[in-house]
Amino acid sequence: MKSSSPGRSAPMTARLVLNLGLGARALKSWTPKACALAGSLLGFIPVMALALQPIEHARLDDRLEVYWVLDHSLPMVDIQIDFDAGSRFDPPGRSGLSGATAQMLSKGVLGEGGKLAAHAGVDSKGARLQPLDENAVGQAWADLGAIFAASSSDDRLSVYLRSLVKRDILDKAVELGSREIGVPAFDATIWRRERAMSVSSIEESLTQPAAVASKLFRESVFGAHPYGHSVTVASVKAIEPQDLKRFHQQFFTPCRARVSMVGDLQRADVERIARALLSRLPKPQSCAALAPTPTLPAVKPLAASKTVALPFAATQAHVLMGQPGIARDDKRYFPLTVGNYILGGGGFVSRLTDQVREKRGLSYSVYSYFYPELQTGPFTIGLQTRKDQAHQALAVVGEVLTDFVNRGPTPAELQAAKDNLIGGFALRIDNNKKLLDNIANIAWFGLPLDYLQTWTQAVEAVTVESIHEAFKSVLDPERMVTVIVGDPS
Repeated sequence: MKSSSPGRSAPMTARLVLNLGLGARALKSWTPKACALAGSLLGFIPVMALALQPIEHARLDDRLEVYWVLDHSLPMVDIQIDFDAGSRFDPPGRSGLSGATAQMLSKGVLGEGGKLAAHAGVDSKGARLQPLDENAVGQAWADLGAIFAASSSDDRLSVYLRSLVKRDILDKAVELGSREIGVPAFDATIWRRERAMSVSSIEESLTQPAAVASKLFRESVFGAHPYGHSVTVASVKAIEPQDLKRFHQQFFTPCRARVSMVGDLQRADVERIARALLSRLPKPQSCAALAPTPTLPAVKPLAASKTVALPFAATQAHVLMGQPGIARDDKRYFPLTVGNYILGGGGFVSRLTDQVREKRGLSYSVYSYFYPELQTGPFTIGLQTRKDQAHQALAVVGEVLTDFVNRGPTPAELQAAKDNLIGGFALRIDNNKKLLDNIANIAWFGLPLDYLQTWTQAVEAVTVESIHEAFKSVLDPERMVTVIVGDPS
């Protein structure tokens, strides 16, 4: 039931559109039918110039945090709303509830006769709103040439909307989005069908070695912490429509939301859209009056190393090694990011690839990464190899990791990493969706508004010593979780 935020796609270029004689002004005159065809593509036009534009921020009505970048080159807007409603708040025995709530937002909305009629009775023109089933909702989005999607991760439940900014289209998209956010139907019949499909998906995942390895790894690294909880057949079967409604009522509020936008708007449009999208949620008199967010335990460091070896009917062994890493607000973020590029995040130029693949031919690919979250996220090394080579590959990985933690990188490795990271920075923000992802992360983690403008300077400031100190203080090669799915022994 967990899923990542909406996917990243390869950038497309606006030059093709311009070479065909269709500039931004011409696009604004397109009919809705033409826009419907183009709408799914326009979000991926490069916006590299936006890296130099400031991210703006406002708090609306003393409760709603909004972040945005204005771009007038294309007639579209991308919006992400992140609610503090991730799977870390799933109640005991109902892991997957946050994901199920996201899944059901698009499966029908209530009309004025619903339980939440006080928030959904009429539209902006005073017309009575009728309930819409999932087919009607899907058809409405298709007619608009717009996109609505929702997903859940450990920390947040995210809603994504893309629309052209032609007023009659955008207003309808915002109104429909506000209904899915504010008054989802959570129909019992639909949920029983979706629940059955989710159960089948979980059962199928148990036949896939990569999924099994990931599940065992998270459980072993995080133990009883919510980051380590797995969605199971039993936990999904325990979720009932009233659980969905209760979760929605508890966590869907402007006080627990961050709104991020990139698009052809003015500030007044940004504020109007943000308010409208959340207008059908109950509004407390003050955010302080809300029940406090449940307190979660801290992620505990590993007390000792642990190996989980599982025989599996697969052609290769799937291997994961790691331990708790850092939270996103950790001041060691940039030394660890640059250092990990050298260790295993830089693909073919990383140490792990050089030692495991190039020199010994033990795996086609091997990688490492830190995944910082609101609380301490995992550090992970992963590879696949022949079953009879699994333990040899692990021994090499352990040697490389230990050497890197104890000695750090060389000056030449550091300079090469900086050159690659800084040289590739533009690719992190070269379309609307990627830029929106970055703005949403800045909003979610409370990063400085000039974070994108200062990113390359922060990378350049990393030293060999700061990497060595950061890795030495965060990672302990003697206390690692190791998972081998497909173990030959």
